[in-house]
Amino acid sequence: MELPGTKGYAEMLDQRIIRYEQLAFREVHSVVLDLIPAVPGHVLEIGAGTGRDAAALADMGHRVTAVEPTDEPRAAAERLHPSPQIDWIDDGLPDLARVVELGAQFDLVMMTAVWMHLDEKERARAMPRIASLIRPQGLLLLLLRHGPLPGDRRMFDVSAEETTGLAMAERLFPIRNIQRESVQEGNRREGITWTSLAFRKVG
Repeated sequence: MELPGTKGYAEMLDQRIIRYEQLAFREVHSVVLDLIPAVPGHVLEIGAGTGRDAAALADMGHRVTAVEPTDEPRAAAERLHPSPQIDWIDDGLPDLARVVELGAQFDLVMMTAVWMHLDEKERARAMPRIASLIRPQGLLLLLLRHGPLPGDRRMFDVSAEETTGLAMAERLFPIRNIQRESVQEGNRREGITWTSLAFRKVG
């Protein structure tokens, strides 16, 4: 599925796979691990990439609907992380039309380094759709990138404040906001930082 936010994503795929797969799920998400439900549930991962996070969540016992709009990473992910607990879908933001067609709601929605690929209008359109897919008392976890923007991919500087405002308008209330340096040495040298945001759906 060709979407504006995926521009440049499939290029240099082999190097991206190596880089992503070398990072451990528990390291990348260390500041929100305690929020991930211990009881197996239904998780939606938007922008699942190489499948690293989907596989870790499946290993925890969760059923994972993994959404990836770019063919090459999705095919690589299915090879790297074959699991009956993961359902792969060719779909993407801002509309998630195929996910909506499933008629499901999720206990947890995760977006890791995805939100900043959408422009302002797309983000405003996407948040209500995402919120509609979360069960009452369910969670939304986002990881936002900050720092120099790469020239080879479509990316925007998105603030935690803007994201929180969009979420709260959809009855997604903030429960965690932690900014920290990158776990990758190269990113740290470039001044790239990350913000982990968590929201709980009320009502």
